Amino acid sequence: MTVMIPTWVGGDLVAVEKLEAHRRGLRHKAISVFVMHGKEVLIQRRALGKYHTPGLWANTCCTHPHWGEEAMACAERRLDEELGLTGLPLQFRDRVEYRADVGGGLIEHELVDIFVAEVATQVAPRPNPDEVMDTAWIPLDELAARTRATPEQFTPWLRIYLEKHAKQIFA
Repeated sequence: MTVMIPTWVGGDLVAVEKLEAHRRGLRHKAISVFVMHGKEVLIQRRALGKYHTPGLWANTCCTHPHWGEEAMACAERRLDEELGLTGLPLQFRDRVEYRADVGGGLIEHELVDIFVAEVATQVAPRPNPDEVMDTAWIPLDELAARTRATPEQFTPWLRIYLEKHAKQIFA
């Protein structure tokens, strides 16, 4: 299935095929979600079949909105598609931009709407094996320490969020 995502080309926002946006390193829209229970965050390990960063740990979920899709609707859709989670109380936290080499000649240059869902009890995800190979609840400070100690186990964007945007996301 060809997925067209909102991408800036020559100053105009246009629909570009997702893989092409990554090959060319074009700036495009994205969302990231962090599900929190107190100071613990739900993280996922990306499935080995993913076309970039397979097997690496990432935040709860992240993706690109489809052309014409609102960011909140996208966040809700991906929580369900990746983790089988629905009805979580998502709150918009901030919009950040980053650029990162994700390997294989691909670049993520994203303008990301970040959402946080604070839950009263640890939710039990039902991971889609095509998307997610594992999940874990981990204290945020431990996650930050692990990303510094073993960065090769974590996606570039998760490391960037924790290193440069933690106050905006987790305040």
